[in-house]
Amino acid sequence: MPTVGVKRDLLFKALGRSYTDEEFDELCFEFGLELDEITSEKEIISREQGDTKASGASDVILYKIDVPANRYDLLCLEGLVRGLQVFKNKLEAPRYKRVSPLSGEPQKLIITKETEAVRPHAVAAVLRNITFTQERYDSFIELQEKLHQNICRKRSLVAIGTHDLDTISGPFTYTAKPPGDISFKPLNQTKEYTATQLMSLYKTDSHLRHYLHIIEDKPVYPVIYDSNGVVLSMPPIINGDHSKISLKTKNVFIECTATDQTKAKTVLDMMVTMFSEYCAQPFTVEEAEVVYPDGKTCIYPELAYRKEKLSSKFINQKVGINESTEKIAQLLTRMCLLSQATGVSDEIEVEIPPTRSDVIHACDIMEDAAIAYGFNNITRTTPRTYTVANQFPLNKLTELLRQDLAAAGFTEALNFALCSQEDIADKLGKKISEMRAVHISNPKTAEFQVARTTLLPGLLKTIAANRKMPLPLKLFEISDVVLKDETKDVGARNNRRFCAVYYNKSPGFEVIHGLLDRTMQLLEVKPARGEGYHIQTADDSTYFPGRCADIFVRGKNVGRLGVLHPDVINRFELTMPCSALEMDIEPFL
Repeated sequence: MPTVGVKRDLLFKALGRSYTDEEFDELCFEFGLELDEITSEKEIISREQGDTKASGASDVILYKIDVPANRYDLLCLEGLVRGLQVFKNKLEAPRYKRVSPLSGEPQKLIITKETEAVRPHAVAAVLRNITFTQERYDSFIELQEKLHQNICRKRSLVAIGTHDLDTISGPFTYTAKPPGDISFKPLNQTKEYTATQLMSLYKTDSHLRHYLHIIEDKPVYPVIYDSNGVVLSMPPIINGDHSKISLKTKNVFIECTATDQTKAKTVLDMMVTMFSEYCAQPFTVEEAEVVYPDGKTCIYPELAYRKEKLSSKFINQKVGINESTEKIAQLLTRMCLLSQATGVSDEIEVEIPPTRSDVIHACDIMEDAAIAYGFNNITRTTPRTYTVANQFPLNKLTELLRQDLAAAGFTEALNFALCSQEDIADKLGKKISEMRAVHISNPKTAEFQVARTTLLPGLLKTIAANRKMPLPLKLFEISDVVLKDETKDVGARNNRRFCAVYYNKSPGFEVIHGLLDRTMQLLEVKPARGEGYHIQTADDSTYFPGRCADIFVRGKNVGRLGVLHPDVINRFELTMPCSALEMDIEPFL
């Protein structure tokens, strides 16, 4: 959950009254938040960097408040105060309006087709005649940072740029150029740099170096120019110094470039709804026009209100209360969801404002009704249906087997469910095309390319990592493998397997065979053809010719055991003989 730090005195001033720490903690709980910590800037620096660094830091009391990750409207003081005031019925939820400029055309942002290779989407808006104080300015910057870390996924999905509109002139052009062709003076720097030089400069910057990888290896970098060729920003890295905002800024141009257009629209809505209250006309936002490479134009911000209908019976049943339709509509209105009874049976019409992008389903509305009603006010009731919990049979069998296999002298290993294609194919003497493996479409590393289809490679890699341990090495694992299965809705299924390996100066086939006999004894399967179990000679490229057998239980092939082929042992960087057993345990349920 994101944590929002707000100055206590500033918060109480905005709320119109003071609270004790206990009272505010209770208010946060009622509103579905949590007061995580009461601290100060001095205390934080002292704790993290020592007392000497903390000297001279502010003693102002800070409230650290935990906010749900999807409530982007509560990530700043303005949104938090607005939400609490509406919740306490001291304020009506404001109505956000998009307006046309009083004179002239709206600001225009033209997107060129070059951006498709790097960051194809952009949206924009203008906050006109805004008044900043130091506290408002700090909150404005802080909200951008919180959004960047949260919904923007560290700027990989969306990057926000804010500019003093009076220092630049539209129309603006959003394009992409080779890094050597981009040159400008970045924020808080004294001279111009090319984009290539900036990448080198910010490699040591504790804040910006985390974002360089987003565009670093792209052939072109995104950049926004005004009509005079002045660089506004090079998203998602840095803004230009020319258009930086200050306390004297009156008109703010906000642009969001993105790889995800829906996220970009949500972020823009959050920025303008939170700070439009400081405009000369509160809660109004001046529109901007975005022109796409295909000539299509869109007006932003959307500030879209939508209506949903649901029944009070649904809310009463799900929450466990018994309130009238009108009372539930009042509860929802306290959560900034303007609601009213339609008069048709017990139907409620709920209006979702642009600040509440977290409301996706009727369940989200029901949750807000529960918060407004008060979780502590919901009467405890005995469940209508009684159920007795039971361990999942497959897991119960697995746990029982684990204990007895450990008692048989084998050590349990636990390996990753993902592995490389080489591990399950080439190293075992098989072809990847023949494996029913589920492939990862965009693997981050060569070690995690596919879901494992066998447990054997994991155990052999564990032995390779523990070669210095005294011999013999006796390992086992009982875990799931993943196999393609067209009959399943997801196209794959999990299969619980048991695998054991014996690694010593001699192959030890008799040890693995003995373990198979002990396992079958535990599973109460007798050694006999037909209704029992037996082994039968098999050919498998993973195993030594003539030293491999299939395991049959009640006529069905459930696994394989044998001495591993020397080539397989060498591919896993092992030097001693090794025998292995792998079987499916699901047929024994």
